[in-house]
Amino acid sequence: MARHFTQQKLVIASHNPGKVREIVELLAPFGADVISAGDLDLPEPEETGLTFVANAELKAQASMEGSGLAALADDSGLCVNALGGDPGLYSARWAGPSKDFSIAIAAVHEKLQSFDDKSAYFICVLALAWPDGHLETFEGRINGQIVEPARGLNGFGYDPIFIPDGYDITFGEFDPDVKTAIAHRAIAFNQLVKACFE
Repeated sequence: MARHFTQQKLVIASHNPGKVREIVELLAPFGADVISAGDLDLPEPEETGLTFVANAELKAQASMEGSGLAALADDSGLCVNALGGDPGLYSARWAGPSKDFSIAIAAVHEKLQSFDDKSAYFICVLALAWPDGHLETFEGRINGQIVEPARGLNGFGYDPIFIPDGYDITFGEFDPDVKTAIAHRAIAFNQLVKACFE
């Protein structure tokens, strides 16, 4: 059975400002006092897990241990079916040390050139770690298609090349509030909120 969240502070185990902003907005209605791992100068752990769940748990536990506070981590990525699920776990690494996602987007387009199947999905796993070692995980997924060229300046990461099923614009063209409400992170968050915050 899920545990209700009653802590005063919550660490977001991320140094990605776009991701932190989305998570803060999603948690705003619940009054949690939120701070990011970046704000606390916590080191980013090496993501050695072989699944999104393992990496989310690893990051949540590292921030919890480093801060002594409950910590929420997200591991997410773009999985392109024709590429065997790549970039997947390595979505951020495809952007290189400078985290330049134009490099990652160009790599996806180049590798997809010889395939007719452009289907893909974004996945998000959230892990919430309590200081006593209790851990919960939640998963969200949204299906869509890869488009070329990239479109839109909103969002971050691979958003400008991903059109979610049922829409005709990319996440990069969405109003940020609309994207935040429907994307893979929101789906995982809805599960987290129902289990731990409501």
